[in-house]
Amino acid sequence: MRSRNCLSTGLTAIQKLGRMLCLPLMSVALVVVFCQASLAQYEAFDLRPEEAAPVLASDGVTLFQNVRIFDGKSAALSAPSSVLVRGSTIERISPGSTAADAGAGVRVINANGRVLMPGLIDAHWHAFLAAASPMVIMTADPGYLNILAARQAEATLMRGFTTIRDMGGPVFGLKRAIDEGIAIGPRIYPSGAMISQTSGHGDFRARYEIPRSPGGPLSQSEQAGIAAIADSPDEVRLRAREQLRQGASQIKLMGGGGVSSPHNPIESIQFTEAEVRAAVEAAENWGTYVAVHAYAPAAIRQAIAAGVKCIEHGQLIDEPTAKLLADKGIWWSLQPLTYDADVFARMSPVSQKKALEVFAGTENAYKLAKKYKVKTAWGADILGDAGAASRQGQYLAMMVRWYTPAEALKMATADNGELMALSGFINPYPGKLGVVEVGALADLLLVDGNPLEDINLVANPDKNFVIIMKNGKIYKNTLKP
Repeated sequence: MRSRNCLSTGLTAIQKLGRMLCLPLMSVALVVVFCQASLAQYEAFDLRPEEAAPVLASDGVTLFQNVRIFDGKSAALSAPSSVLVRGSTIERISPGSTAADAGAGVRVINANGRVLMPGLIDAHWHAFLAAASPMVIMTADPGYLNILAARQAEATLMRGFTTIRDMGGPVFGLKRAIDEGIAIGPRIYPSGAMISQTSGHGDFRARYEIPRSPGGPLSQSEQAGIAAIADSPDEVRLRAREQLRQGASQIKLMGGGGVSSPHNPIESIQFTEAEVRAAVEAAENWGTYVAVHAYAPAAIRQAIAAGVKCIEHGQLIDEPTAKLLADKGIWWSLQPLTYDADVFARMSPVSQKKALEVFAGTENAYKLAKKYKVKTAWGADILGDAGAASRQGQYLAMMVRWYTPAEALKMATADNGELMALSGFINPYPGKLGVVEVGALADLLLVDGNPLEDINLVANPDKNFVIIMKNGKIYKNTLKP
């Protein structure tokens, strides 16, 4: 009787659904069966229907013996030590070069006095856009572009960058593939689409895609997930929430002009304070923050007034604005943007003119960041240039123009790890990054040489990084048995 009642109830529900959707009874039944089957496959793997939870692989238990440790913070190496990694975290750090109680089933790596340091973190990277030219990005098949991005993600990890904060681009699928072990690459803190006003730095539309009508068809770059154009507080709030829904760990907003965009002066202020504040509100409601692209003081000050917690670039800053960043405790994600003949030659005349302004401001920006002790992050910020992307480590080594090797490496490890944690309760990788300490996530590099004495070691990772570990899993090991 009970089964008959259940069947009757189920048929009644299907009939009601059919009337609501204006579908025949058989069509609705097929939809219900299909949905039940689809949900069943997620239940079998204990997954939510909308996404799979990240499950990063590890290699069980690994013991590094006889290492000198750069912990991400100190200006000197430790005495010979042993580091035990269990699963995805660092379980124990012991003085001395051996650890007799390692236990059975432990993989032992005798480092012979090499340096063990945290995996590098790039706080301003574009995993989807770094190595493919703009023409390829705008014309190639999306499947091809994703394969290119996956290949570049692996290359990024093999350069020793175990974490990147992606500051614009469609990387949600790439992140998931890496987290699930389908692809190889760094941890990704995704921003999703770069949110821009009309004519702003993220307005990549062709002329035939203008004029834009609110609520109308999306432009090609918007459909691809590269940009999101918004022209009111309500639209900005909507676009920010869309990125958060897809899994953004922070929001990227274009608050001023840029070098590579032809339609806006680099000194321009983009968005209004109310528009920026709308994004900040949406992000803070999700426990995270907004990072704003801006070079000029006026654009930076507007972002600060709106509650932004991180400024990207800022090379044209003035002294009072730099002091304001320090006083407010706002992060400055600053890149060593200087003249590179190969990159410069590929720029348009308009971009070259703006680039020279930025290059001229870099020296002063780092001077002010140091003077006022602003919380400073490091990133390479490569766009559309495979050659420059392959030199990611060289851009870090370049930092010795302004900092000691220890200061530069601290910026690209412990300091950047602190910035990653700013994503709060939606942090995709809860745990401590950028340090070698008990309880931290086991993202580690074994270096043939001392980077605190010669930071150029990071510029040649193929030769000098003999082991690359992420989340307790070894992805590269060139040590001889």
